[in-house]
Amino acid sequence: MQNFFKKISLIIKDSSLRKRILFVAVALVIFRLLSTIPVPGIDPAKLAAFLSSPTGDVFGLFNIFSGGGLSKLSIVMLGVGPYITASIVMQLLTMIFPKLKEMYQEEGESGRAKFTQYSRLMTVPLALIQGGGFLLLLQKSGVITHLSTIDLIVNIMVVIAGSVLLTWIGELMTEFGIGNGTSLIIFAGIVAAIPTYLSQLLITFSPAQIPLYIGFIVVALLIILGVVVVTEAERPIPVTYAKRVRGNKVYGGVSTYLPLRVNQAGVIPIIFALSLLIFPQMIFQFISTGVSNGTIKAIATFILGILNNGWFYSIFYFILVFLFTYFYTAVTFDPHAISENLQKNGAFIPGVRPGQSTAEYIGKVLTRITMVGAIFLGLIAVLPLAMKAITGIQSLAIGGTALLIVVSVVIDLMKKVDAQVSMREY
Repeated sequence: MQNFFKKISLIIKDSSLRKRILFVAVALVIFRLLSTIPVPGIDPAKLAAFLSSPTGDVFGLFNIFSGGGLSKLSIVMLGVGPYITASIVMQLLTMIFPKLKEMYQEEGESGRAKFTQYSRLMTVPLALIQGGGFLLLLQKSGVITHLSTIDLIVNIMVVIAGSVLLTWIGELMTEFGIGNGTSLIIFAGIVAAIPTYLSQLLITFSPAQIPLYIGFIVVALLIILGVVVVTEAERPIPVTYAKRVRGNKVYGGVSTYLPLRVNQAGVIPIIFALSLLIFPQMIFQFISTGVSNGTIKAIATFILGILNNGWFYSIFYFILVFLFTYFYTAVTFDPHAISENLQKNGAFIPGVRPGQSTAEYIGKVLTRITMVGAIFLGLIAVLPLAMKAITGIQSLAIGGTALLIVVSVVIDLMKKVDAQVSMREY
């Protein structure tokens, strides 16, 4: 505790750290102000009814990643979602196009800058697809009053501009603040929604539900503990550097380790799984409400009923998160590249031959520990649905996904602040 207050004192005294923290605070205030400005033509009562429907449950989960803007249909309703999706797509494309992979992994900072620029350019068409799809669906559902073609185009352009603006604010926060700006925007949206959830609990409070609330608090604390443990968990692989003689000096001969994270993919598999689940529902919802042909409408309604089935949705969601965890880990972590780098630097894993054998060994270990991370992410993803099914309280559905993001962002922010404080001390 004394060490904690000492660091707080250092942060307050250091003008550079104060400016960085103040910049982040001002940027988050601007984001929250933008999230209160709604697009024209919203019916608040119908919006609340839509979000409480089975289809709205899915949008409630997607609302987490939009930073809370979707629940109010604000001008930043898409949040940083299109940019995150664009980043994921670009990283997946590295598996298809070797030049992109070379740009991202081998060209250093200049290559990553180009890669990020391509992600920014892809954000605009993705925001067009997502924003246009959301607005058309909500118009068909009656949440937004009927707009003329010009008004609809203007609304779509405003929503795209809001997403691009938030992406720019997030990058400024990363550059001039502390921590990852995109993650902090999502974090701020989740934290800002907590008073609403608490007020809903107070309104519906009943003394008979006190054991339920106590149980929820206990489960939440266990989830936070699990998130911290899994997020920080590593599987160290011992690495030894061979001795090399250069002139009159001897280099190497030291032992270290290669840390493999249990949760290598973070929350990216959950985001990607949500994207795949939401868009089919949007399409069939649009068909069921906007098509006059009875046969097509009946088929769309039938498929939509299957997609909205709690058991089917939860199982399919879990499977998608599980598979995408392995897939994204394979994209971002290349055992062969690690093996080559170790060999070039005169390092080896004791008891394992350099080259292909080392790559196979690292891949085998990675596959085993990724299973733990994949199961954990899958359980965290379906936890909100399970909590709502057990308790019947919509407010408790904030669940594990939001907690996973909040805890991960707080841990990352604490590490960044700690690094800045340590650098000032040195």
